[in-house]
Order: sequence, then structure tokens, then C-alpha cells
Amino acid sequence: MGLAVHFNATQSIVQALGVAIVTGQYADKAFPTEKALCLQFDAARTIVREAVKMLAAKGLITSRRRQGIRIAPEDDWNLFDPDVLNWLLERSQSPELLLDFLEMRLAVEPAAAALAARYASPAQKTAIRSAIERMYAAERGEDDGLTADIAFHIAVLNASGNRFFKQMRVMIATALAISIRYTNRIQGRQASAPDHGRVADAICDGDTVRARETMQWLLEGAQQLVTSQITVQPSAPV
Repeated sequence: MGLAVHFNATQSIVQALGVAIVTGQYADKAFPTEKALCLQFDAARTIVREAVKMLAAKGLITSRRRQGIRIAPEDDWNLFDPDVLNWLLERSQSPELLLDFLEMRLAVEPAAAALAARYASPAQKTAIRSAIERMYAAERGEDDGLTADIAFHIAVLNASGNRFFKQMRVMIATALAISIRYTNRIQGRQASAPDHGRVADAICDGDTVRARETMQWLLEGAQQLVTSQITVQPSAPV
């Protein structure tokens, strides 16, 4: 078997089992043994073992000799892994989970905006402006609002100059794809280009205080939208 085929087979098993774990398909039954997984997926033992290792690295399972494979507690799941986060968000699009995500963003993105106002290079400012232009184009039906919105937030993280913030790009982009769709649906429209533009203006003007405050204001608006859904429908998945 070629390396590409081997990798694809492994990824296919990881995807299937990851979704099954996160959606609770093994909540009331034991996780399959390695032998059972080989039969289920018609796969060689080496491929199944590789998939099991990948799931363990994501924090979804534990695998020990004489104990077999077990589902790990949800608190041990690696939410910074894009696959795990995507599976969780797609599972129910829970407002509570989205609120947790927004609280994390509130801790990171206003600080990133302030740093971007201080350190952004001309090219990075151009990337931020370009994302805003795409958001305006989306309002005219000439671009995709979701990808433009994500591009803006990622451009701000990149412009912060902070290596830890920049490392969060993939995770934030993954969750933003779900979060923005959710808040846009509540509002009945796409995110406002002028509102995002105020953040961009502050960054490009080099105003660290205004950049931080406008980004915080922007995120708090989304937080209020999600909180309103939890208040109205405290237990209903959306």
C-alpha cells in the first residue's frame, strides 16, 4: 500500500471514529477492540493502530495494554485541535459552547488588536484593509461574507506579532466558521463591514487603546447575541 493510500485510510478511520465519539455513539457501549475495528473498517492492524494513536493524541481516547481502548472524559478532549473543535461545534452548535469560545476570543483578540496597532507592518495593514474591502463586497453580493470575516480576524492575529496568538489561527478559523454563521443567522444578516472597519481604522492609525476597545465592543456584541439565545432556549440545541 502506498503512503498516500495508507494516510487516507487512516484519516478516514479517524474521521469516522472521531465523529462517533463526539456525537455520543459510544456513550452507552464499550469502544470496539482493535480487532473489531480492523473488521469494521476492513483495514490492516497497522492502519487501525495509527488511527488509534491519532485519536489518543487528540485526547478523545486512552489506549493501554490490558485495559483496551476507552473513551476519555470530555474535559480531556483537546479543544485546540481543529478536528475535535469542528466535530464538537457541528455536533449541536450549542450556544453554551459558542459562548465559551467567545469568552476565549475576548481574552485574546482585543489584546491582539492593540498589538497590531503597535506593530503591524504596511503589508499586514494592507491585509486587514483588504479583508474589510471584501466584507463590503460581500454586502453587495460580490464576495463571500463568511470567508471575508474570518480573513479579517486572522489578519489581525497575524499583525499582532505575537507568536502564540498567531499559532491560534487555525483553531480560531475553524470555530469562527461555525460561530459567525450562528450569529449571522440570529441577526438575519452578515456581520457589519463598518463595525469591523472601525477596528481596522484604529489599527491602521496606530491607536492601541481604540483598537483594543473597538475589538472588545465588536466581540461583546456577538457575546450578547449568543447569551440571548441561551436565555430564550436554555436547553434546546440550535
